[in-house]
Amino acid sequence: MTTLADLQVMAQATVLAVDGQDEISLRLLEMGLTPGTPVTRIGTAPLGDPLEFEIRGYRLSLRKTEAARVAIEMT
Repeated sequence: MTTLADLQVMAQATVLAVDGQDEISLRLLEMGLTPGTPVTRIGTAPLGDPLEFEIRGYRLSLRKTEAARVAIEMT
């Protein structure tokens, strides 16, 4: 399974699902990471964490552990 944490810089993908049933997965869904949403990885912080994404017209920074919970399909 490919996740947001695996997405290369400037690559695009579509969200398939968010793993889990806890507060973090709910928060990811609230931030717009819902199935069918296109997402682009914009960059990475100098030390490799967090990762920056563009989704729904805004930029979103996620820790690698959070990004690893979002299943994607490459486009």
